[in-house]
Amino acid sequence: MTDKKLVLTTCGSQQEALSIANALVERQLAACVNIVPQIASVYRWQGNIETAEESLLVIKTTTTAFERLRVALGELHSYEVPECIEIGIEDGSAAYLEWIGESVR
Repeated sequence: MTDKKLVLTTCGSQQEALSIANALVERQLAACVNIVPQIASVYRWQGNIETAEESLLVIKTTTTAFERLRVALGELHSYEVPECIEIGIEDGSAAYLEWIGESVR
């Protein structure tokens, strides 16, 4: 197990996804954010089943930056309840994992 994390969130527009990604990297809360455009989401919200076209953000960060990243997502995001799911990175390319650590403060 490493101290590196993947964080997932979705956004309602490509513009918002780019804005959040740029802010997270600029603030050194993320080393990299991949944006996967035009995913279809089906979910329950306020008792109704909804469908939406969203963008998925795959955020690379560290354990120590995660809480600050979660707070930043709440500030930057337009959703009332933005997705914020942390997934531990068990292993990977040593050079890439080191780069994540060097890029996140």
